[in-house]
Amino acid sequence: MSARCWLGGALAAFAMIFAACPVAQAADAPDALTATLCGTSGPLPIRDRAKACVAIQAGGLLYLVDVGPESNKNLMLWRLPLGKVGAVFITHLHSDHVGDLGEFNMQSWVAGRPAPLTVVGPSGTDRLVAGFNEAYATDHGFRHAHHDHGVVKLPIDAGVMVAQVVTLPPAPDAEGVVRKVVWSQNGLTVTAIGVDHFPVVPAFGYRFDYKGRSVVISGDTRKWPSLATAAKGADVLIHEAQNSDMTKTMVGFLGAAGMARQASIMTDTLSYHTTPVEAAEIARDAKVKALVLTHLTQAGLPFFTPQAFTKGMNETGFTNWRLADDGLIITLPVGSEEITYGHR
Repeated sequence: MSARCWLGGALAAFAMIFAACPVAQAADAPDALTATLCGTSGPLPIRDRAKACVAIQAGGLLYLVDVGPESNKNLMLWRLPLGKVGAVFITHLHSDHVGDLGEFNMQSWVAGRPAPLTVVGPSGTDRLVAGFNEAYATDHGFRHAHHDHGVVKLPIDAGVMVAQVVTLPPAPDAEGVVRKVVWSQNGLTVTAIGVDHFPVVPAFGYRFDYKGRSVVISGDTRKWPSLATAAKGADVLIHEAQNSDMTKTMVGFLGAAGMARQASIMTDTLSYHTTPVEAAEIARDAKVKALVLTHLTQAGLPFFTPQAFTKGMNETGFTNWRLADDGLIITLPVGSEEITYGHR
């Protein structure tokens, strides 16, 4: 190997290590509830968009809602503090929402997570966790044998995941919402909310409340009025969106191309997603301050434009909305009503 090749490889390895190191934060940084969109596409491959993932930071800890394929790469490139993860919350068990769970577990363990990773989610989460634990068991053994020495500690028992399976109440509460508090830590309260992604049952949204600030994440769902009730008064609603007209156009193209199988599957998706206009109606009814649309399945299509995708949203009366892209940061400072947006 030439010296140039060796140096190039060494620099690449150094860059990877640097990317995995958390960004230092000032000790006097204002207390806030922060959401980072680390995956904003649906299941179709879209350049520059990972699959579903939202990173929440509050009380000095990191939490994830879903860990879709490619999202872990974003988390590492942006140097989020993986070793300080509190828990992962799964909305439902579609592959585009869980595909990077095993890799995130491994990388957060290597980054210094001192205990097993808790994964909170609907029935089936225990099977999901057991499968990833088994799939990565040999890898973890290798990493422990090679790197557990000196200042580096990689205890095998800290590298596994443990499932916290959530069973929601069998009936709605007095406000017509099926929900349950599933997490409380360092001032943060997380509530699981039943939504409708049939035949994917159960499916959850989540509400994060921290010192008077709040973010609600819809998960995948058709328009579900009780979600508006559960999101009542929240600062930000992060809601999935799929434009039905664009879906129908795509179905037509697929059918004309003789791709009946793909056309049938795409037609099926019309029954269990929310349109941008419907998401705006939910935000209006919930009286949230801001709406952010994510899970943008159609963002990579050649006929996609933001204007066509969001047509009719303003006519609902709710106009404080935006489309998410990977790296969008939403910051809600404690003791304020301010909402700021940035980008990683």
